[in-house]
Amino acid sequence: MKFSRQKSNIAEPGLPAHDSNTASRWMLITGIICVAAALRAPFTSVGPLLETIRDDLGLSNTLAGAITTLPLLAFALLSPFAPQLARKVGLANILMLAMLTLSMGILVRSASGTVTLFAGTAMIGLSIAVCNVLLPGLIKGKFPHRIGLMTGIYTVSMNVCAAAASGISIPLASHAGLGWRGTLALWFIISALATLLWIPQMKSLSPSSTGAVRSSAVRVWRSPLAWQVTLFMGLQSLLYYVLIAWFSVILGERGMSSSHAGWILSLMQLAQLPFTFFVPLWAGRMKNQRLLVVITSILFIIGILGIWLGSTELMAVWAVCIGIGGGFAFGLAMMFFSLRTRTTQEASELSGMAQSAGYLLAAMGPALFGLLHDATNSWNTPLALLAAASVLLFAAGMGAGRDRYVGDRG
Repeated sequence: MKFSRQKSNIAEPGLPAHDSNTASRWMLITGIICVAAALRAPFTSVGPLLETIRDDLGLSNTLAGAITTLPLLAFALLSPFAPQLARKVGLANILMLAMLTLSMGILVRSASGTVTLFAGTAMIGLSIAVCNVLLPGLIKGKFPHRIGLMTGIYTVSMNVCAAAASGISIPLASHAGLGWRGTLALWFIISALATLLWIPQMKSLSPSSTGAVRSSAVRVWRSPLAWQVTLFMGLQSLLYYVLIAWFSVILGERGMSSSHAGWILSLMQLAQLPFTFFVPLWAGRMKNQRLLVVITSILFIIGILGIWLGSTELMAVWAVCIGIGGGFAFGLAMMFFSLRTRTTQEASELSGMAQSAGYLLAAMGPALFGLLHDATNSWNTPLALLAAASVLLFAAGMGAGRDRYVGDRG
């Protein structure tokens, strides 16, 4: 790998390289870590329990897949508007409102039957959409010379809780006697804690300190590079959420116990962790990120073909390949928001675009995967679709990995 010094980002007025208030800066870092920790566990805890939820509520595979699809649709609908909401309401205020709604959504989802399940899931999706869009821009604005490091910390925080949620869902539901409702409700503790720890940021994150009030002269929706970043974001999300929703079910149909399948899914996510931290650091030091894109695609293709055609005894190996590939893909997607833009507002707008159109693409995945299985009574066609998505991920990533900005011509 050829590394060069991380390209300098244009610092905006009001965004000093070094905050004189060290304590306030560390409080902000702690707040970002805690919010990030609450953003994935509400999703990844569902996958191992999906079969139980489906059987308990009498859902079809298609409708069960929609439990994962609905939040992605919420991401797609709200993401473009998150930067505008931040400018009107204030960045800290809108993030606080999002965390409160997330906490309420977790409780509603576990309250009763099918209606509350989907209502709470929608609330969770809308809340996470806001945080997903705004945190990368906040990192670019407050840590302009440490984007790779802070992006790595942010992504690792999400994935640590994601992996833990997958691994302990079945034991909590079955052995601890919480059932699927109690297990899903348990993640209220983390979201509530994150909300409390974000309170100190309500005063420190003023509009002038974040740059969130500035409008952007670049129209990201007209940029071919922005669309390549968006497609990369959408495809890696599609791969991730399909596997989160259905990997455990596939393993169960191949004779693996639900507990063992849950830990395989957890292993897949644990394999991501080192790479969600290091890939942003590597990406920030490279002139372009195409080599990382190649590695990402190869790992996904090996893992998916292994699940499809390989030995069940080697399922842990295929899971690790997919996990590492997912770590590369997610780290790159988060870094593209900063590396392909010049300002905080541009980063937020590219993030909003990529997570809107990208998650709309990803939203098709889990339900379509279940629908194809229902139609063919086999996992062959759905897995072939994932392999094709990995090839498309390579094509989009080679464009998104170029050393350019979204406002550049040509």
